[in-house]
Amino acid sequence: MAILQKHGKISGPDLVCLKETPSDTIGDAGGHQKNWSEHNTNWPRPLARVWTVVLLLGTCLLYCARVAMPICAVSMAEKFNWTKREQGMVLGSFFWGYCFTQVLGGYVSDRVGGEKVLLLSAAAWGAMTAFTPVLAHFCSQPIFSMTLARFLMGLLQGVHYPSLVSLCSQKVVESERGFLMSTVSSGSYLGTLVIGGAGSLMLDLYGWESVFYVSGLLSVLWAYCIWKYLLRGEGPIITLESLGRGGPRSKLSRRHWLRLFKQPAVCAVIITHLCTASTFFTMLSWLPTYFKDTFPDAKGWVFNVIPWFVAIPSSLFSGCLSDHLISRGFDTAAVRKLMQFFSMGVSSVFTLLLCGTTTFPTAVAFVSATMGLTTFSHSVMAVGGGRR
Repeated sequence: MAILQKHGKISGPDLVCLKETPSDTIGDAGGHQKNWSEHNTNWPRPLARVWTVVLLLGTCLLYCARVAMPICAVSMAEKFNWTKREQGMVLGSFFWGYCFTQVLGGYVSDRVGGEKVLLLSAAAWGAMTAFTPVLAHFCSQPIFSMTLARFLMGLLQGVHYPSLVSLCSQKVVESERGFLMSTVSSGSYLGTLVIGGAGSLMLDLYGWESVFYVSGLLSVLWAYCIWKYLLRGEGPIITLESLGRGGPRSKLSRRHWLRLFKQPAVCAVIITHLCTASTFFTMLSWLPTYFKDTFPDAKGWVFNVIPWFVAIPSSLFSGCLSDHLISRGFDTAAVRKLMQFFSMGVSSVFTLLLCGTTTFPTAVAFVSATMGLTTFSHSVMAVGGGRR
């Protein structure tokens, strides 16, 4: 803990350009009070708890739909005679779409509300997931239809986490964001855990098509419940006028973005996140194939469940730890760096150790440690995030 510095909310010269200038804070007192009252729309605690559970379930279903393909990839490759290269093309096409809508999702969410973006995207990717077996069976070239379907899935799911962060920054008080965001993000591991266990059973009993049908239809049902009970049936209409009008603007919108990207700290975060994300998603997509090829006698429900079961309490612990350190007066930036050190640095050690393992229990242990430590980055997404 000696590396943490107390009582400093902005540290380091790298981000000095992001501090407010006098012109940002000096203005008409009445107008300032009016803007504050308009944008101070935090959820009351009971409503925040309801949204936490709903968003946790939504993230769980997001990963149920996302991991359905990696779970079924081996069976689909056997049925459609895919080579490893073709299998990799189908699995990798998701991320080509996923990277295109990250910024767009955050931009739109800041202006029309993250809950609307979440609702529309969930209904779309849920329907796409349920429709996947139909595309595979009725298309003359399944490799092309599945590649296109996964690309569209990536486009639709790419807005999920930017919308979550936008919604959290606008509706949740700063001291509770770390725990809420880590709780919601743990749904990714819960979803992988559920689809890994239940999906493996459905795969053996009813065929790979059932995995897509169930996860897709449940996602559509989740989107309908949000629209019916939380949004009270109000249509999530997104117009050009609403995009231009928007809500509270980020301070970064008044500065040059190129100036931000020249900061060494920002460049370092981009590079490290690129490396960590590539490792995580490679493992997410290829772990079932790796265990099937390396340990043919291993049970699918074991390696598809245990690593993600470990990740859930780890994600909750990281959120509680970050909130506790900040409430004790430790520097927000230092807490972020500590969480990222465990997420990116320590987890990489176990990833490297996995390359040399020869026994199934050791491989499962190393993968579990990697996934558990990776969850520490989730608390960073909301820790100390200002009003957007």
